[in-house]
Amino acid sequence: MGGNHSHKPPVFDENEEVNFDHFQILRAIGKGSFGKVCIVQKRDTKKMYAMKYMNKQKCIERDEVRNVFRELQIMRGLDHPFLVNLWYSFQDEEDMFMVVDLLLGGDLRYHLQQNVHFTEGAVKLYICELALALEYLQRFHIIHRDIKPDNILLDEHGHVHITDFNIATIVRGAEKASSMAGTKPYMAPEVFQVYVEGGPGYSYPVDWWSLGITAYELLRGWRPYEIHSATPIEEILNMFKVERVHYSSTWCKGMVALLKKLLTKDPESRLSSLGDVQSAPYLADMNWDAVFEKALTPGFVPSKGRLNCDPTFELEEMILESRPLHKKKKRLAKNRSKDGTKDSCPLNGHLQQCLETVRKEFIIFNRDKLRRQQGQTSQLLDTEGRAGSQTQGKLQDGCNNNILGHTCSRGCSS
Repeated sequence: MGGNHSHKPPVFDENEEVNFDHFQILRAIGKGSFGKVCIVQKRDTKKMYAMKYMNKQKCIERDEVRNVFRELQIMRGLDHPFLVNLWYSFQDEEDMFMVVDLLLGGDLRYHLQQNVHFTEGAVKLYICELALALEYLQRFHIIHRDIKPDNILLDEHGHVHITDFNIATIVRGAEKASSMAGTKPYMAPEVFQVYVEGGPGYSYPVDWWSLGITAYELLRGWRPYEIHSATPIEEILNMFKVERVHYSSTWCKGMVALLKKLLTKDPESRLSSLGDVQSAPYLADMNWDAVFEKALTPGFVPSKGRLNCDPTFELEEMILESRPLHKKKKRLAKNRSKDGTKDSCPLNGHLQQCLETVRKEFIIFNRDKLRRQQGQTSQLLDTEGRAGSQTQGKLQDGCNNNILGHTCSRGCSS
């Protein structure tokens, strides 16, 4: 079966667009707000990645195409050691695909659910690594808006990486609207004020508040405020007014002081930049160059003997999924043959129009190809974390990109 050629990787034309056939699907590992994630291996290089795939029709029906395009628009211009970086994006008739760094350490939510005890030393390093990532995003005028344990992945050595940019935004001023209804427990007070009082808006400090909430939860096992997705906004605002955050007496004074600065309700007084964090006495002993280079050993290293994720994702894909990924090639071939017969059932006109719009405006990306074109080495960042001017230009151009503003004539945002 395959003879002597089975061990030879296939050769793909460098100028050919990367597509689904370039990857071997290994197993499902998770699902997000509007997509699923699996481990894949690129057939020619044998490199491993995570591949997120989103069904086009479902995204149209749920009005989520805009979020997919926003995430692609932002991620294609970013490259940082503490982000989950985009490598390829492509599409076929059914799905949109994003191929990103594979991080096998699991997300912090999973480890909290496994009752992992994170030491102060571990959380201290996480704060530093995440601060470097947030500072990098600020340079490109980006607010992530969804910093929480669920969106922070660990690599095999225990370093943190921010993922899920689908509700991130490129700042054009104080933000006055938000799509963060599902992330209430980590939202800053000023965001709720926008909802209820129309407040002055919010900006970068919201991510640093979320960092403070996340650090507190990692240390204590629960959040400082009893806020859930269903908690009414008026109740949340009252909670901020009357309740005080309780810090454990076992934590060192430096950590408590740092968390208090991150959880300051007034955004103008809150720590909200890398410089602010670096000036904290608790972090005076940190070697920031070593942090950036991942030269410091994290206090928690995830298990290497198993996947650090819920195993039911694999079962759902194999048993419950009506259009499993591993059968895609045969399914698409069958659909294409049907298209030429009289028995084929065309989609309704509006849906077909939306699918065509998605096909035309989807952002195709290939980081390897981009690097070859730019004549760069494999390392896009220097030791100071500066990105090339062409990358920054892409994000700035994206502010006015019609992809993010396009709306179908009948309200189907794409």
